[in-house]
Amino acid sequence: MISIRQYFVVAALILVAALVKTTTAFATNDSPEAKQVDAIFADLAKPGSPGCALAVARGGKIIYEKGYGLANLEQEVPITPRTVFDIGSTSKQFTASSILLLEKEGKLSVNDDVRKYIPELPDYGKKITILNLLNHTSGIRDYLTLFELAGVYVDSVTTDEDALAIITRQKSLNFDPGSEYLYSNSGYFLLSVIVKRVSGKSLPEFAAENIFTPLSMAQTLYRDQHTQLVPNRALAYDAKDPGPGFVFNVSYFEQTGDGAVHTSVEDLLKWDENFYTAKVGGKAFLDELQETATLNNGKKIHYAKGLAVYEYRGLRAVEHGGSWGGYRAQLLRFPDKHFSVACLCNLGNADPEKRATGVADIFLASDLKPKQEHPENAPTEHPKPETVPLAPEVLAKYAGDYVSEELFVTYTLAVENGKLCLTKIRNGLGDGFLQATRHFELRPVGKEKFLQEDQGINLVFSRGAQGELNGFVLGVGRSSGISFTRK
Repeated sequence: MISIRQYFVVAALILVAALVKTTTAFATNDSPEAKQVDAIFADLAKPGSPGCALAVARGGKIIYEKGYGLANLEQEVPITPRTVFDIGSTSKQFTASSILLLEKEGKLSVNDDVRKYIPELPDYGKKITILNLLNHTSGIRDYLTLFELAGVYVDSVTTDEDALAIITRQKSLNFDPGSEYLYSNSGYFLLSVIVKRVSGKSLPEFAAENIFTPLSMAQTLYRDQHTQLVPNRALAYDAKDPGPGFVFNVSYFEQTGDGAVHTSVEDLLKWDENFYTAKVGGKAFLDELQETATLNNGKKIHYAKGLAVYEYRGLRAVEHGGSWGGYRAQLLRFPDKHFSVACLCNLGNADPEKRATGVADIFLASDLKPKQEHPENAPTEHPKPETVPLAPEVLAKYAGDYVSEELFVTYTLAVENGKLCLTKIRNGLGDGFLQATRHFELRPVGKEKFLQEDQGINLVFSRGAQGELNGFVLGVGRSSGISFTRK
């Protein structure tokens, strides 16, 4: 037994060690780097503003973390590094990991035909593999775009059944599988369906058991019920337009796979550290997760499986951003420097990708090559197509109701103030989806072609044997070739 005096000596030494450890862990708080980082987030530190949580790790240890702005504007709850956010598409790496863990167990192969597990998916005459879904090379139309075209928006309640129904109604692909890369949330939603059918557990259950719990990610979960309560969750906002102020923007979608993970920056860095320790999955699993795709023509792309891999200022970088409702997310890793930045925000225009890269520029300043301007690689600005004048009586011929079996929707076109407009969307997706308010002008830009620039929508009309207008084909972003027939 030790004496009381010895006991207090030991206790004092433990206390000193703890204080030294704490001081060391947060030594950067008063450093020049920390002040530069704070400057990156200064616009969000204003009173009454939503903001971001930040955590920076080096060598497996968090070297700087901080919250900027408010998690809840109504109750003035501040953001901290333990605040939980919806991370949107940053979730995709957990879906991909679940698939690869099932592959490791011998329960599937990424080269399997998707229809082996989802036979209700139409046979498009081309094999679509699980790997195509993982790499965004499947050609399957993006179901979030399809939902929006059908009048189903982010604040509607949707389920797995709704998402699967609209995907399986599509009669064609954007392109042949493996021939192109086009980001599609449909692929990752379908992966969640495969996880459930192969493992017998939902994706939220499988990921919790095989990823989140083993890595002690106690603040991480999939939110797959719109009524589900999430402890310590930040609410999400958009800037009011016109301003000033903010408006609430939180999704009620219940399907998972393409998104729906809720987590904190501290938990994200626990997952990030697994890429070094390989505690979950092992090295071969992690190598496969980060292996970038190759198209049918041999061209390599930057997308792997729920992760993008590229070079940034001379260093290999692995990252994925997320955007859903008013939430924004970014997890950025530099493997060769064992350095990572997690940035989660609850404001739609927060741009965490830019902020996280700025933070990396500060801490890795001596390791990065100088920034180079490449004006020759700047995006090309295409001239805006000129409007083709059409007389009111000509425009009137385009008016009417048009039906799409793929979207299960009816569009009403009408002439208002000498312009052709989409005035109404009616659909049959179920109670609550019977009619959506949508109103915008369609500008004639060519023979039978109309555009709506803000939404990126184009309509190309078709005619029958007698020259009568009989429908149009609609295209927008990640979904093209959608047919509408005139009633």
